[in-house]
Amino acid sequence: MLDPKKIEEVVESLSKAIPPGLTAMQSDVEKNVRSVLSGVFAKLDLVTREEFDVQSQVLQRTRAKLEVLVQKVAELEKILAPEKK
Repeated sequence: MLDPKKIEEVVESLSKAIPPGLTAMQSDVEKNVRSVLSGVFAKLDLVTREEFDVQSQVLQRTRAKLEVLVQKVAELEKILAPEKK
């Protein structure tokens, strides 16, 4: 999920953009914008940077293990290939 601080930053910047004459509506606008942003981000099924980095590390380790296994299979195929003839 997206960091709530980021949503608050967007809401705050939008609130500052509201003209001074409409400050009475500011809290309603903030609440609605916060709700809409949270809903949109929830539907996008976003992950945090930390979660992304962890999964990237897992993927790197998996790829390294796969490379080792591919090499071992190739070596075993070389050993077994003459026996098939």
